[in-house]
Amino acid sequence: MTETAPSCPPWLDRFRAEAPLMPVPSFVRPAPGARAAAVLILFGEGPDGPDVLLTERAVTLNKHAGQPAFPGGRIDPEDDGPVAAALREAWEEAGVDPSGVDVLCTLPELYLSHSEHRVTPVAGWWREPSDIAPGHPGEVALVARVPIAELVDPANRLTVRHPSGVKYGPAFRVRDMLVWGFTAGLLTKVLDVGGWDRPWDAGRVEDLPAEVLNLASRD
Repeated sequence: MTETAPSCPPWLDRFRAEAPLMPVPSFVRPAPGARAAAVLILFGEGPDGPDVLLTERAVTLNKHAGQPAFPGGRIDPEDDGPVAAALREAWEEAGVDPSGVDVLCTLPELYLSHSEHRVTPVAGWWREPSDIAPGHPGEVALVARVPIAELVDPANRLTVRHPSGVKYGPAFRVRDMLVWGFTAGLLTKVLDVGGWDRPWDAGRVEDLPAEVLNLASRD
């Protein structure tokens, strides 16, 4: 693990330079007293080209049930800050060997209001990919390397809303997952900052499926 990531491919150069300076809208700026957490945005070169690692949480959880997410969680007292926490969580949740990850940068903290966490996104380059699988079957249902090409494909992008008409924001349909909420918002920023985004129809609006709403109501 290194902060300089000498093996980082050129397609990540713009992201590395601009991601730490990513502007944070006022509604997601961390609030005083929020609990510290971290997530790992892990970039790799997979069989289908550049990709990013996502997990899907188990439907049996009381919080964030069934939701796609970046590996991550609270920063424990024994963690040496957000980088250590993000790497530990990726190992525990998905089997990502930290020794094969080069840390690229940390992004500005973001506030996750419904769980009152201030989240530090940590970006990494998967220099030596390890075999991945759900580390905690009771917590993680799925681990997937999602190609950036699929994420930016306009056919896979939409805006989601509550059936009442309240919009939740951007979403992605990839690898049998509906990625929405905090993760989709962060992914949207990541794709834009990295220069990979493509024009898409934000006017394509769909209601969140009932099963998704039922799981989200546990939060």
